[in-house]
Order: sequence, then structure tokens, then C-alpha cells
Amino acid sequence: MSELPRSSGLQGVLALPEFRKLWLGQIFSQLADKFYIVLMVFLIAQYWVTAAPPEGGALAEAAGALNLSLESRAQLITLLATGIYVANTIPAMVLGLVAGVWADRWRKREVMVASNGIRAVLALLTPLCLLDGPHWLGLSWGYWALLAITFLESVLTQFFAPAEQAAIPMLVPSRQLLAANSLYQATSMAATIVGFALGDPVLRLLKYGFSAIGISNGEFALLPLCYGLAALSIAWIRLDETPKRSHDENIWREISDGLAVLKERPSVRSALLQLVLLYSLLAALYVLAISLASAIQQLGPTQFGTLLAMSGVGLAIGAVAVAQVGHQFNRRRLAAAGLGTIAWSLVLLGQLRGNLGFTLTLCAVLGVGAALLAIPAQTTIQEDTPEAMRGKVFGLQNNLINIALSLPLVLAGAVVSRYGLLPVLWALAGLAVAAALLEQPWKRC
Repeated sequence: MSELPRSSGLQGVLALPEFRKLWLGQIFSQLADKFYIVLMVFLIAQYWVTAAPPEGGALAEAAGALNLSLESRAQLITLLATGIYVANTIPAMVLGLVAGVWADRWRKREVMVASNGIRAVLALLTPLCLLDGPHWLGLSWGYWALLAITFLESVLTQFFAPAEQAAIPMLVPSRQLLAANSLYQATSMAATIVGFALGDPVLRLLKYGFSAIGISNGEFALLPLCYGLAALSIAWIRLDETPKRSHDENIWREISDGLAVLKERPSVRSALLQLVLLYSLLAALYVLAISLASAIQQLGPTQFGTLLAMSGVGLAIGAVAVAQVGHQFNRRRLAAAGLGTIAWSLVLLGQLRGNLGFTLTLCAVLGVGAALLAIPAQTTIQEDTPEAMRGKVFGLQNNLINIALSLPLVLAGAVVSRYGLLPVLWALAGLAVAAALLEQPWKRC
């Protein structure tokens, strides 16, 4: 087999000027999304929870109904931050399909620019939430306004995501799609790590840096800057799109057309199911990481983020590897290898729990397996979905993935409490092995 040109790797895909603009937009947009959550928690801690919670009141009653304790400032911050997470999650779980339809009706570049531009404007409104005003259920109106802004920010993200995914195959030749998706996956992981790790120090630096020159609330400059740079970068993309479809067609009919793609194209259906399974496993790992960290003397339960960070590092390494050499392998075998790697890592995590070195290594290996599965699956969906249906399919994908992320977060803790960590790890590994066998990697491709 003749060797593919170097353009199949990261160097080649970064040499595409229009894709490079989209990638820069992704960097700023992803960082802004992560900084947004950090900023909300920062505001809660700095302005609304400055002391231990008072006894009694509406908040205490609400916490009691949820079997939560509000005996410390940290617990109250956690409760209020949970409201932010819920406001951010609801649109992601229910709006993906509808947003995907409109992403197909409108021009992709305009959707992405408008989404980031409006999010920048919403971010500019957040300082107003610090103004004095009426209270409701024991909290300032500003907190409830932040919930509304967070909800709207998340709604706009649901339009941006399918438009962004649908734009990639319009800017990248088919032979370079694997490298493009690898770069996107690695960038997403890097943004998550950088955004959550550096968000608080960056916000404090802006707050006190601007205060030194007489400007208050300097921390609010970060989000409009990031979203604005994302919109500006994407606005310069030259994107040739097919004429927009008539808007006379019923939106529910268009949703049905998007679902029909899964029925008519087994490759798309299989790849989408693989992504749903992967994100379900990763979401369960978020909860299981607390138990794994608790068994390690050098960490403890509050340091579970170290394990998640290592899986992120592994995913980034795997993404770079897939970008450089993934085109040499059949995607079905890559998926089976990824699932097998995940299953092997889960089994050994249970057997070797308590050992810091082995646990960190296995978390990284699990991340590599996730990259071997996720990137080929995403590339298959992009290649095998008709251009006119991509927004709908990616909207459905976002819906299913967010559900796959949410349900294990709710269930995993209760299951571990009842059955223990080891049986749950074995059960998850069994699911991964079953999915790998369904790929039938032993068959000639």
C-alpha cells in the first residue's frame, strides 16, 4: 500500500487556512465555555456566600428537602453552583434536535458567528447582576438573573455545536477528516484542563490587576474577549454552502428526516451508539474516580480531579497519535481496539486500586482508548451523513451525548454504594468488551 502524503497528519490539516480559522474559533469558544462555569462559581463565592450560611430560611428548607447539609460556606457554594450546572445542562439535553434543524436551515458561518457574538453580549450583562435589588427565596435577584443568563448561554451553544461539526467536512478534504477531528478532540481536552485549572487564577489576576489601575470588576472582561475573538475568527472563514432550504417544511418533519438517516445508514447509527456508550462510560468514571482516589493514600477523595486530568492527558495523546497514523488502520478495528483498551483499563483499575502510579497510568491508558474510539466514530458520522442532514444528525448526537453524560452521574454513585466499586468496574468493562465484539474486528476489511 502506498504511503499517504504528510497532509494526512496534523501538519497538513493546520495548513488549511479556512480550517485554521475555525480551529482558532473553537479554541476561544471552548475556553470561554469553561471560564464561564468558573466565573459563576467565583461570583457566588465572592459576592453571595461570604460567610457561613444562617440557620433556617428558605435555602435551609430546600437543602433539607434534598437531604443536603448547609453547615458550612463550602456546602452553600456547592448548592448554588449546582443551580448553575442545572441551568447549563437542561438546554443541552432537550434542544439539540431542534437546534440541529435550524443549523441546517441557516448558513453555518452565520450561526457560529451569531452564537458567539450574542454570548459575548450576555457575558457583558453579568456585572449588572451585582447591583442591589430584591431578594427571592433568600437570594439576591442577581443570582436568579445569572441562572437565566446561563440558560440562554447554553441555548446558544446548542446552535453553535451542530453548525461547527457540520462545517468541518465542508472545509477539510475527506482524507484529512481524521486528523481534523483528532485536533478538535485534543483541543477540547486541552481547553477543559486549562479552563478549569487556570480559570480561578486568571479571574483573580484580572480582578486585582484592573483594581490596581482603578477599574473594578476586571474579571468580567475575560468572557466577552474570548467569545468576541471566537466570533471574529470564524467571521473571516470563506465557506461555500449550498443554497438554504425552504423554511416552509414542518420542523417535526425535518427532525424525522434526521432520524431516518440513522435507519438508512448503519455506519452512522453504529458510530453514534459508540459515542453514546463512550460518554456513558466516561461519565461513570467521573463518579468512580472519587472512590478510586479515596483508596489512594497520597490523594484522598477530594483529589479525584487528578485522575480525571490524567485520562484527559491520555485522550490528548491518543488524539495526536490517531491524527498522525490513524489513516493507516481500518476504523472498525480502531474502535474495537479502543473499546478493548477501555475494558482492560477498567478491570485493572479495580484490581490495582490503591496504587498511585498504576492508577494514574491506567487512567491515561483509558484516555488513549477513548481517543481510538471517539475520533474514528466522529469522522464516520461526518463522512457518511448527507450534507443537508448534518445539522440534524449532530443536534441529535449532542442530545444523546448529554443524556449519556447525565444519567450515569446520577446513577453511578448509588450503584457503587450498594454493590461496591469492583463489581461496577467489571460491569462497565463487560459493556465495553461486548461492544468491541460487535465490531467483529477479526473479519477482513
